[in-house]
Amino acid sequence: MNKTQIRRTVLTSVFTALISAGAFAIVPIGPVPIVLTTLFVTLSGLLGGFRIGVISVIVYLILGILGLPVFAGGSGGFAVLTGPTGGYLIGYLLAAAFAGLIFRPGKSNTRPVLILLAIAAALTAAVSIYIPGLLWLKLSLGLEWKKALNIGFFPFIPGDLIKASAAVVLAISLKDRFISFLKDD
Repeated sequence: MNKTQIRRTVLTSVFTALISAGAFAIVPIGPVPIVLTTLFVTLSGLLGGFRIGVISVIVYLILGILGLPVFAGGSGGFAVLTGPTGGYLIGYLLAAAFAGLIFRPGKSNTRPVLILLAIAAALTAAVSIYIPGLLWLKLSLGLEWKKALNIGFFPFIPGDLIKASAAVVLAISLKDRFISFLKDD
């Protein structure tokens, strides 16, 4: 294993740990709690790129499915995926993937372009969590769309805008360090 592979493995582990830790910062407001996990899922894609972001989320999901208490509020097990939050957990994969695909800064990008890319990536990541999340919430609880939106979308908008803003600031501030860290020496 070369230095770059070791560094990617380290970053994947760090992001998996952050995503897991984010599940303990919880505000229980109904069947879908507010968690900090979404911030770290988005950051894994923004700072780690597509591969590190997606692998971090896959490892997180596997740990949770195996029963480790890494899901919201310290829950774990396969049953969580079949519960009301299962679609949101699957959406984490999409969020990390889109964040990593959209935010790919190059040397020729100006700061305003980087900021726009980061904003687009963070907002796309947030929306991509809601698509499978709301669909599964509606199906698993047998809700009408209005009710699903009222308990699984609208209450989260302010927090998600704050988390997306934090992800953008961190991505812009730290991206050069991450690029440098992942370079071959």
